[in-house]
Amino acid sequence: MGSSDSSAQYIHMVQNMIERCIIFNMSREECMEALAKHGNIKPVITSTVWKELEKENREFFEEYKMKRESGRRKDSEMDRKSDDIFDSCSPGSRRC
Repeated sequence: MGSSDSSAQYIHMVQNMIERCIIFNMSREECMEALAKHGNIKPVITSTVWKELEKENREFFEEYKMKRESGRRKDSEMDRKSDDIFDSCSPGSRRC
């Protein structure tokens, strides 16, 4: 068992951790931060493995990015709507 075996195992472990980040709908930057904090993985390693995964699975990552962007827009819309609701119900308001 040589160093290339342990390197491959390490990369595979990082890949598995990235897949978990994707399950939690994290961006590459969020994943890099989480793996650095909780897995002691250098951000450059996470970024490199993520980019390789993107190359190998281009269609998946394009769709993933679109879904994340769509989700952020929906979250932003919900935030605005809840702000409107709560602003209209502020003390002194007669609408609520």
